[in-house]
Amino acid sequence: MANLADMAKSKTPKPDNLSWMYRIASFTVAKYWRDYYYAINGIDCGHCSNPQRKKCKAGNLYSECPRAIKIENLNKPIVDEDGHITELGEVVADDNAIDLDAWLDAKTFLLGCPERLIDIAVKRRDGIPLSHADRIYWSKWQKKSQKRLPV
Repeated sequence: MANLADMAKSKTPKPDNLSWMYRIASFTVAKYWRDYYYAINGIDCGHCSNPQRKKCKAGNLYSECPRAIKIENLNKPIVDEDGHITELGEVVADDNAIDLDAWLDAKTFLLGCPERLIDIAVKRRDGIPLSHADRIYWSKWQKKSQKRLPV
């Protein structure tokens, strides 16, 4: 419908018949379903070759796409070699996870910490008011170290 409204507002000459409107509407519906399939499976048929698309169409194999990403449930139980049952989400590695042992060791943190940031921390600890430049620098480092939540 939005495409039809956009075309009605455009100044380009267009045929004024129903077949034109049906074509835009059918394209919009097809695009919706392609986008939906892509969101669910991580790939759409546009990534496959023409022979593969014909094979899927002939056998109605869309639900068994060989290139689609199969999404696992993170609550799925996994049995390890000792017979213990854990959830899949517990065994997935996280590259952004904080190494707690390294954070507990203050010397490790201070090795990579800028000198100015240490001076600001000392001022805050002693109750000395920060200058405007120090507040901006402090704010920048807080935002830089803040973890982003996935959308």
